[in-house]
Amino acid sequence: MMAQYLEIKAGYPHALLFYRMGDFYELFHEDAVVASAALDITLTKRGKHEGADIAMCGVPVHSADGYLSRLIRKGFKVAVCEQVENPAEAKKRGGKSVVRRDVVRLVTPGTLTEDELLDARNHNFLAALAETGGSSAGRLGLAWLDMSTGDFHVQPLGYGDLGAVLARLAPGEMLVSDRLAQRPELFEVFAEWKDRLTTLPASRFDSENAKRRVEAIFEVKALDAYGEFERAELAAVGALLDYVELTQKGRLPRLVPPRRQRQGSVMEVDAATRRNLELSQALSGGRAGTLLATIDRTVTGAGARLLASWLASPLTDAAAIAARLDVVDYLVGNDQLREELRRRLRLCPDIARALSRLSLGRGGPRDLAAVRDALSEAGGMRAMLADKKLAPLPEKLASVLQDLGFHDQLVDRLQRALSEELPLLARDGGFIAQGYDAKLDEYRGLRDESRRLIAALQSRYAEETGITNLKIRHNNVLGYYIEVTPTHAPKMPTGQEAPFIHRQTLASAVRYSTVELSELQQEIASAADKAQAIEMRLFEDLVGEIDGRAEVVALAAGALATLDVAAALSELALQGRWCRPKVDNSSTFDITAGRHPVVEAALAKTQEGSFVANNCNLADEQRLWLITGPNMAGKSTFLRQNALIAILAQMGSFVPADAAHIGVIDRLFSRVGAADDLARGRSTFMVEMVETAVILNQATPRSLVILDEIGRGTATFDGLSIAWACVEHLHEVNRSRALFATHYHELTTLSAKLTALACHAMRVKEWQGEVIFLHEVAAGAADRSYGIHVAKLAGLPNAVVSRAEEVLATLEQGEQAGVLTRLADDLPLFAAALAQERAPGEGGAGMSETAPAPSAVEERLSEINPDDLTPRQALELLYALKTLSGRE
Repeated sequence: MMAQYLEIKAGYPHALLFYRMGDFYELFHEDAVVASAALDITLTKRGKHEGADIAMCGVPVHSADGYLSRLIRKGFKVAVCEQVENPAEAKKRGGKSVVRRDVVRLVTPGTLTEDELLDARNHNFLAALAETGGSSAGRLGLAWLDMSTGDFHVQPLGYGDLGAVLARLAPGEMLVSDRLAQRPELFEVFAEWKDRLTTLPASRFDSENAKRRVEAIFEVKALDAYGEFERAELAAVGALLDYVELTQKGRLPRLVPPRRQRQGSVMEVDAATRRNLELSQALSGGRAGTLLATIDRTVTGAGARLLASWLASPLTDAAAIAARLDVVDYLVGNDQLREELRRRLRLCPDIARALSRLSLGRGGPRDLAAVRDALSEAGGMRAMLADKKLAPLPEKLASVLQDLGFHDQLVDRLQRALSEELPLLARDGGFIAQGYDAKLDEYRGLRDESRRLIAALQSRYAEETGITNLKIRHNNVLGYYIEVTPTHAPKMPTGQEAPFIHRQTLASAVRYSTVELSELQQEIASAADKAQAIEMRLFEDLVGEIDGRAEVVALAAGALATLDVAAALSELALQGRWCRPKVDNSSTFDITAGRHPVVEAALAKTQEGSFVANNCNLADEQRLWLITGPNMAGKSTFLRQNALIAILAQMGSFVPADAAHIGVIDRLFSRVGAADDLARGRSTFMVEMVETAVILNQATPRSLVILDEIGRGTATFDGLSIAWACVEHLHEVNRSRALFATHYHELTTLSAKLTALACHAMRVKEWQGEVIFLHEVAAGAADRSYGIHVAKLAGLPNAVVSRAEEVLATLEQGEQAGVLTRLADDLPLFAAALAQERAPGEGGAGMSETAPAPSAVEERLSEINPDDLTPRQALELLYALKTLSGRE
């Protein structure tokens, strides 16, 4: 057995081998050590190999998916090795023959299909990256697919675009050639995804072989119908298909032909911007508090995945955006239709993933039921949308209606074939409904009647022997047997004439058999085996029928997901009082009473007040807004809300505003907040400069740029100089629509020089010594930052706040030489020490040679011994000191 294990393991050196032994998957040697630590299960040992103990651990087969999931999340790959023959066949080769085993599947992060291993509301992409040209001057091709749904895409891109595209897709696993992995210009990007990289030989990325494979798999003579693919794109597609066949042991899931995504067809949002804006993952980790969590009203897993895809990839085609908005708008105006659609959608299982599992041979009866139930609801929704009483459907909704298709025949067959209670696995049996197949019903009758005969036989034997607790039981070794306790064994007739034949004696029981029981067992086994064989044949027939209709079923699955997203976005628009944006090819960016969707939702949840809406108009003559004002006044919120409104509009959603007109944005850049990257030796300021450099190098006149507090991480004049130069570059070179928030009020003087720069400030009101933040944006410039007030709100000690106010007052007198030196000498914490160190005549440069004369109050105090004073004398002394102080 160990020889067999080592031979199989040699073929999968980089994966953990789940080696099937009975009801367990066992792991040995180093695999066992690693897996036991990762899964927190017991590590034991069994036997020796080359003189050393063999480490061993195992997991039950029936609960293996849970352990697999944990290993995959930790970055492991697992080769699943099953028994491929039964023990009886192995015995025919000799008494010591080992049951044949082989790896039936290599489980990797990008090739998951089981619901237990996947997040129902997120795609799990397997991506492949290939190159042509052999240098950064060449081109890259990226292909990606979701094995659980069959979605398959490919895109050409330049080296500088890779980071943003990967941030959009967030693949679970990415394949690269060993040659490309050594490309220095990609080290930074690969470092972000190092835990998800799988390196393959460059020979697997061959474009010519890939072309032939794609033509063979999709049964076409040429790929022109799918698009004009570049060599790098074909190489990436070929590597993907090759890897899927390798991991699935020659089987391919149902895949749609690769759809080519044109470069520039979606708004590119780099990783730093996605992180800053918290689109789908919060800075603190997790989904709560993100834009996706705030807007998600979908009721199906497929709809949630499509919504996440729309949010990750806002469109740049104004006509396509308008088509999506038309559907949302239509459902906003049809309450009854929208509500009924959402009710039916809640009853729809995830047929896209069920279809994929069935095509790979991993499906079960519940996947058949998922197809049945979803297609049944699709038929009801098709009838609703085809109702003549409805207003004419928008073009995209009419296309969805067509894709829902007609599946009555398939639904009817599945309804007749499947029973109400369904097992997880087909081999468990009992999933074909009574009356669907006459031969199956016959064998089931024989099997069930035989079981009733067993029960009757048990009663008769108990009566004949007088042993009331006599039982007929079953196990896989003895089959059916009669069991009594040792105390009753002497009562059992076992002579030559007796029907009972002794089989086994245990400490707790004595077991017997009879000829009659053995014959009955054979009848039961034969009937059960025949019934199971028929059920498996019927299961394969049903799977085959679904496979034959896979294309139209997949279209229906896509239509259901689209309906879910559209209905969810219309529900969101009504709940939040959102408006339909106008999106065109102009350079306009005009938001009336815009709001931050996440902050507004949080305020509504906590009932801490209403959100203060603000306008933003980045017209050509004021395309660059310079925003000043205090912290806590809402600058960062204002910046982020406009970026989020742009994303929502271009993904095809209504937006949180009274009105919105947005010219299509090709790239969105955001530098908001502070973070370091100590793992790569980057300080907060270095990260800020790296992200700013990306923006200034890549932003175009059609981009939207959000910058907050550039230069704050270094010395004052350095920071001011950098911020100054960035504003000039954005205005003169990038010419992007931009919001630039800063505390450097000196930058407002640039408005006289830069014609498209407009100064705006966060409004503040001072009332009886207190500062009130109004959270409103108004034209003009702030003259103060109110930082000390914010420090006070944060809870700094009163002494620190008071001293800060003194220092600020001194600094605001001017920048004359020596001000900072005098401030340092005047620090109250060190005033006493300075007085002691600098005795009369020892003063340093600029100090008086003699100490100043004491005041009248000080002289009077020096004459007093407080311990000698009565309370009345102390009160009188206080009045006297007050008088002396007033005289001074």
